[in-house]
Amino acid sequence: MLMALQQELSLLAHLQKELNQRKTDGLLRQRRLLDSPQAEHIVANDKKFLSFCSNDYLGLANHPDLIAAMQRAAGDSGVGSGASNLITGHHRYHDNLEKQLAKFVEMPAALLFSTGYMANIGVIGALMGRNDAIFADKLNHACLNEGAYFSRAEFYRFSHNDVNALEKLLKASTAKHKLIAADAVFSMDGDIAPIPDYLRLCEQYDAYLYMDDAHGFGVLGKHGKGSLSHFNLKSPRIIMMATLGKAAGVAGAFVAGEQVVIDYLIQKANSYVYSTPAPPALSATLVASLSLIERGDDLRAHLQHLIQTLKRNLYLKKWQLMPSETAIQPLLVGSNHAAVKLSEYLQKQGILVPAIRPPTVPMNTARLRISLSATHTENDVLKFAQVLNQAESELA
Repeated sequence: MLMALQQELSLLAHLQKELNQRKTDGLLRQRRLLDSPQAEHIVANDKKFLSFCSNDYLGLANHPDLIAAMQRAAGDSGVGSGASNLITGHHRYHDNLEKQLAKFVEMPAALLFSTGYMANIGVIGALMGRNDAIFADKLNHACLNEGAYFSRAEFYRFSHNDVNALEKLLKASTAKHKLIAADAVFSMDGDIAPIPDYLRLCEQYDAYLYMDDAHGFGVLGKHGKGSLSHFNLKSPRIIMMATLGKAAGVAGAFVAGEQVVIDYLIQKANSYVYSTPAPPALSATLVASLSLIERGDDLRAHLQHLIQTLKRNLYLKKWQLMPSETAIQPLLVGSNHAAVKLSEYLQKQGILVPAIRPPTVPMNTARLRISLSATHTENDVLKFAQVLNQAESELA
C-alpha cells in the first residue's frame, strides 16, 4: 500500500514538474471563460474584447436563423441521440443532413461524425492497415497523424507542400494501398495545399487522396463548397473531410466520397461505430446553415475585402504576415515569450488574438494566429492594424 502511494505521488510530482517546465518555456496553455455568444465582439474572463480568435469565418455561430432552427428541432427530437448510430441513434435529421452535404459538395455520399478529430482517426484507421502506406504533409493537423498511427500502416511525412518529395516517396513505395493525407487549408499557416498536383500523383501511382478541408469548407470554392471546388476537382480517388463548427457555425464533421467508401466506414470506422452521434437538433440546424453558406457569396466577398484591408494597413518591419490568401493570417513573431508578450499587449488594448507556440507550430516560429470573420467591419480591422503597428514600435 505504501509503495503504491509513493508511486502515485511520484507520478503527480512528475506531472507538476512538466507543467512548471512548460511555464518556464512559455508554453503553458490556459483556457478563457467565454460569457457571450461567439462573435467578433465577445466577453471573456469578464472583459470585453474585439476578437480575432474564432474559426467562425462567416459569422454564423450566433445567426438568428440557426438559433431558431435549433430551437424548433430540439422540440421535435429532444436534446440527445440516446444510442449509437447502428442501434437507434441515427435520426432522420442526421440522415437528411448527410444527403444534403453530399449534394452540396457534389460527391456521391457523406457520413457524419461528432468531431473532425474523430472523423480523421476513424476514417484513416479504417481504410488503411498493415502493408499499406500513408504519405502526409509535415504540417498536417495532429489528428491526421494520429489516424495514421492507429491504422498501423507505414507512415511517411514529406516537407510542407513539397510535391517533388512526395513523388519520390510514392515512386519508391511497394505498399498494397497508398493514401496521401493532407490539410487543404493549413490551420496555422493559412496556405492552401497543391491539391491538383496531389491528385495527379494519385492517378500516376495508384494512390488515393484524403483531404481535410476544415478551414476551406464554407469559405473557398463556388458558393463555399470548399477547396475541391476552388480547384474544380472531381475524382473517385478523392475522399474529403470537413468540419461543421467553423464556417458552418455549429458543430460536428462529415466525410464525403464514393458510396462504397461511406458504406465501408459505417461498418469499420470505430469512432463512428462505437460513438453516440451528436444531438439530432444539430443536424437540423446544419441544414439551415448549408442554405446560408450557399447564399453567402456577399459574406465571402466581404471577408476577402477584410483580408486585403489588413494586409494593406500593416507597416511592420520585424514581424511579418505569412503568405496566406485565406481568413487565417498568421503573424510570425519568433520566440514563445515574444509571442505571448504581444498577445498580452493586445489584450490590454481590448483585442484578443492567441499566441500559437510549439508543438502546434515548429520551434522558433511562434506566432499570432489572426482569424478574420465576415462579421468584422472594416473599422474593426483598421483598428487592429493600427494597434499592431504601434505594438511593434514598442515591443520589437
